[in-house]
Amino acid sequence: MIKLCAVEELEDGQSKGVKVADKSILLVKKYGNIHVYENRCPHLGIQMEMVPDQFLDSSRSLIICAMHGALFRIEDGQCVSGPCLTDKLNAIDFEVNDGFIYITEDKAE
Repeated sequence: MIKLCAVEELEDGQSKGVKVADKSILLVKKYGNIHVYENRCPHLGIQMEMVPDQFLDSSRSLIICAMHGALFRIEDGQCVSGPCLTDKLNAIDFEVNDGFIYITEDKAE
């Protein structure tokens, strides 16, 4: 198991980027639920933020790719606007244990 961060580091309505091995991961907390995705836009295969930890649009209701403005639902990573409408973000399975968010090591490779 690889520790990403403490649950308390991720406030409701906020996002956070974490680097694990050679993989970039984004975390979002919405309505108390945590969502973990690979930080990789399905359109261009690039990291999605220009400013560290800034993955949400101005309304904080959608994940945004800062490079071309594609919008993704937080709940399931489905693209709802932009050039990748049929695509979605790659969700990463995670566990919360003793107040920390973990992924399995094979998900970090």
